[in-house]
Amino acid sequence: MYPGMLRLVLPKGVTLESLRQDRILNEALETADPLKLMRLFGITERTAMRYIKAAHPERTAKLPR
Repeated sequence: MYPGMLRLVLPKGVTLESLRQDRILNEALETADPLKLMRLFGITERTAMRYIKAAHPERTAKLPR
């Protein structure tokens, strides 16, 4: 399927990029495993940790400065 054809079936305002971001965030909510996110989506460690921090803010250490 060509990307142009896929856009025809997506709801208006939904992009492939936003679908991918939603999928990564959903997986981060389920697993909270950065290695799994990195392997599954081909993202960097830093990006994986950003998704995990967004999905689980309660697990993020709040260190004093």
